[in-house]
Amino acid sequence: MIAIPFCGPPPLPGEAGWNTHPLLIATLLLGAAALAWAERRQGREAAWPMAGWGVLALALVSPLCSLSVALFSVRVTQHLLVVLGAAPLLALAAMRLRSVGMAGIGVPAAGFAVLLWLWHVPGPYAATFAADGVAYWLMHASLAFSATWFWAALLRHGPARPLAAVIGALATAIQMGALGALLTFAPRPLYAVHAPDVTLPWGFTPLADQQLGGLLMWVPGGLLFVLVLALGLARALRRPASGTAA
Repeated sequence: MIAIPFCGPPPLPGEAGWNTHPLLIATLLLGAAALAWAERRQGREAAWPMAGWGVLALALVSPLCSLSVALFSVRVTQHLLVVLGAAPLLALAAMRLRSVGMAGIGVPAAGFAVLLWLWHVPGPYAATFAADGVAYWLMHASLAFSATWFWAALLRHGPARPLAAVIGALATAIQMGALGALLTFAPRPLYAVHAPDVTLPWGFTPLADQQLGGLLMWVPGGLLFVLVLALGLARALRRPASGTAA
């Protein structure tokens, strides 16, 4: 008997659908309510963190869930929505947590890097396709948590420590770029779950699908962190001048 992943069997073109699993929908609704309540309780504007939660929900319930069973490049797209779309917005709420203030930037950056690489190692990656869905949810929860923690650290410590923010963003850009390059230039497919009979109906060989996923991780992630680097450097260069003027 073939195990069916949480997001369903690999779809053929035209078959991908939305994920309306009752437990997933209930969890997302409860999470949204808890986030809105916590922000309003503190007298803060909840619009941007709620937008982040909406992006996270979209990544999990949209046809991306189903398509990611067939195509590695779509799984990477799903991950990018979580770590580069949802996480920076959720970090606007998380940046005020005491744990974020105590950790600095280095620990969150290292934690995010370790988890990002871990879930793209072929063994752990294949485990996320198990029928019980445990590894699948561990992957998404850990990536969302670590990315939000990292972005929250940049937002909280960046204004006072711009050089530390630049180093953290640079290190993250390098490690994401290195992983993307490894996937792009690998001489053979690394993920057996994306076999030819799964990817070819979508017009991709397994290797071409993997290369596209690597490029997606390499370029969009790199561009966003270049922006963070530019902002951090601009702040770092302005500070001595303002201090001299005073």
